[in-house]
Formats: sequence, C-alpha cells, structure tokens
Amino acid sequence: MHPATTPPRPVLSPEVSAALAAGRPVVALESTLLAHGLPRPDNRAAADDVEAAVRAGGAIPATIAVLDGVPHVGLTPEQVDRVCADPDLAKLGVRDLPVAAALGLSGATTVSSTALLAEAAGVSVFATGGLGGVHRESAETFDESADLTALARTSLVVVCAGVKSILDVPATLERLESLSVTVVGYRTTTFPGFYVADSGSTLDWAVEDAEQAAAVFAARRGLTPGAVVVANPLPADEQLDTELHDRVIADALAAAAAAGVRGKAVTPFVLDHLHRASAGATLAVNVRLVLRNAELAGRIAAALATRAG
Repeated sequence: MHPATTPPRPVLSPEVSAALAAGRPVVALESTLLAHGLPRPDNRAAADDVEAAVRAGGAIPATIAVLDGVPHVGLTPEQVDRVCADPDLAKLGVRDLPVAAALGLSGATTVSSTALLAEAAGVSVFATGGLGGVHRESAETFDESADLTALARTSLVVVCAGVKSILDVPATLERLESLSVTVVGYRTTTFPGFYVADSGSTLDWAVEDAEQAAAVFAARRGLTPGAVVVANPLPADEQLDTELHDRVIADALAAAAAAGVRGKAVTPFVLDHLHRASAGATLAVNVRLVLRNAELAGRIAAALATRAG
C-alpha cells in the first residue's frame, strides 16, 4: 500500500496573501502567455506591463505558475524571470497538474489550470487574452479546449477578448451555452474575435461597467457554481486590420491543410503563420488586448471588494 498523499496547496506570495486576508481586490494572471505565447525577451517586459495594468485598475496581480511541483499564486520577480526564461517549461492544463505535483515538475498554467488554482486560493477575478474553444473540424478531431468545461466548474470572473478567430467561434459559444457558462459583452453584444473586435457572432447580454460585471458575478455565485465570462473587445482603431486578418487566417489554414497539420498542432502552426505573415502585427495586438483585459479585471475585482466590504 502506498501512503496517501495530498496535493500541495497553492503557495501565496506575501503581497497576495496580505491582500486576500484584508479583503482587498486580487486578479489572477496565467503564465502560459508568458512562457509560450510571447517571444523572448519581449515576454519579460510584458509580464511587468500586465501586472502594472492590474494595479492601474485598482487590484493586486497574482501571476500563477507551478514551480518544482508546487503551485504559486503570485510570483516574485525572480520567479517571473524563471517562467519567462526557461524554454523547456511545460504547459499545464488541469489534467497535467497531478503529474507536475507528483513528480516535482515546473510548468506554466493555461486558462483551465489558472482558473482552478485561483479559485482554490480565494481569487475571484482572472484576466487573460483569449479563451480556448472548439476547433474547426472538431466533428472529426473532437478537438475542444479543456478551458470550456473548466469554466463550467469554476466560480470566477474571466475577462478575455473572446476566442482566437482561428477557432470555430459559433460552436464555442454553443458549448458555453450548453455548459451554462454566463457570457456577457463589455459594452457590446458583439462577441469579439481576439485580434478583431467582431467575430461575426452576437451575445444576448452586455454590461456597461465594472460594477455591473461584479453584480452579475455576485448573482451567479449565489445561484450555482460556474464562471462569468466578460468579453472585452479591442476598440476598432486598435484591432488588427480586418482585411489583413481575414486574408492571413485563410492563408494560414490552407497552409496547415497542405502541410498535413492536424489536431493540436494546428493552433501553434497557424499562430506562427499569422505572426510572420502580419510582420509581427498580431503580437502587438495580442499584448494590447491583454493589457486592456488586465486593467478591466482590476476594476471588476475592486468593484467586487467594495460589494463585500
């Protein structure tokens, strides 16, 4: 018989621990964006900028990662250095957390695992770039992000810019509806398409400010577990040129098909194609939208703290 073991509890940074104990607002941030979504060394500067945007919104940032098998909620500058510099850092979804914990491995957290660890630490607001979703050709591949089911089980606000438009956006919204995840637009009923403000899909509901978003989450939390997704589109003058976007995505998907790229390999292939074909414009847009989401998440967390105070 092997002795029973308990998974390591998230280690809170002193700043995050003090903020939660005092009822001050905290915003969770994923680390996969830093480790796998942005090129080095740009990722290290972006890490500081995103945390600063949360503070500008009135909250304390809590970047989440797993280091040597231990989940950390809130990282020191040295720990952020490590996440941004290690080219071999694993990408950890919820299914991967037990392996990392048992074997003492390190990794960056995705939307699903960040949400789980944030909720476990008592953090109610999470800012990210875009959610994972249902992939094109999912009827054949069954390729659907674990983000969606994780949000059905996790009670927190997730501020995002929709899902990347390389995914099947209508199918993703259908799955979120089936999973009873609450989705509201921020000052819009148009669901954003990450790099562009309009994915071509619409939403039933919108909130006009951070206080309304906080009120929706407070009502949801009182009814049933699950997330409230706040979809925050880029302003039209900050989005990727829409003609460039549509043309490059069509070219990228055609190139993936021609190369025989399928399943999980499609997304990184297409994103790399987008970055190269747009001469880096997609990267600049990605950083802009994450900063906007972080600042809005800070304001929603502050509004939640005011309601609880």
